[in-house]
Amino acid sequence: PSYINEHPEDETGHNQRLEFLGDAVLDFIAGAWVYTHYSDFDEGRMTRLRAALVCTKTLAQLARKVGIGRVLRLGRGEEEAGGRERDANLCDAFEALVGALYLDGGMVAAENFIQPLIGPVAEATMAAEADWDAKSRLQEWSQAELGVTPRYRIVAEVGPDHAKTFVAQVLLDGEVQGQGSGASKQAAEQAAAQEAWEALAL
Repeated sequence: PSYINEHPEDETGHNQRLEFLGDAVLDFIAGAWVYTHYSDFDEGRMTRLRAALVCTKTLAQLARKVGIGRVLRLGRGEEEAGGRERDANLCDAFEALVGALYLDGGMVAAENFIQPLIGPVAEATMAAEADWDAKSRLQEWSQAELGVTPRYRIVAEVGPDHAKTFVAQVLLDGEVQGQGSGASKQAAEQAAAQEAWEALAL
């Protein structure tokens, strides 16, 4: 869009409609791939992995791998601001490319392009458990093994309003199992969940 704004005479237009289509195609292909390759996953686990495969950061990495940044048409300001390396631009362009592949060659063409790219990403994601945060891990385990849901409470707020540090505790069945701190309540809760996870040797 930044290029078209500066070159209204260019009748090729921007890539946002293709981006919309490609986003839907990617969701389907990634979901089907996860369903096929991880037959022991429940719906929640499949959803988390699919989300990791089609998030902005992942798609930007794939765009870099296939060299999309080199061929982007950008407006002057976006070019000077480093737009060829901006994750959002690369992600959008990757989605648009997938949309174009689908229109040109159908789902098979899109799958042939995407599947070899997402396989290694899925393996790395699973190895790092990047698709499963500490709170999710702890909740799934505690509900399955203990029949209880973790409860979180903020026990302290330290520092000025513009730079506060929050301290959170996580409780299982009324007992404190972990404590953590962070720049937001959510970050503090994640840190508390991680401490509990490690303390319980899960």
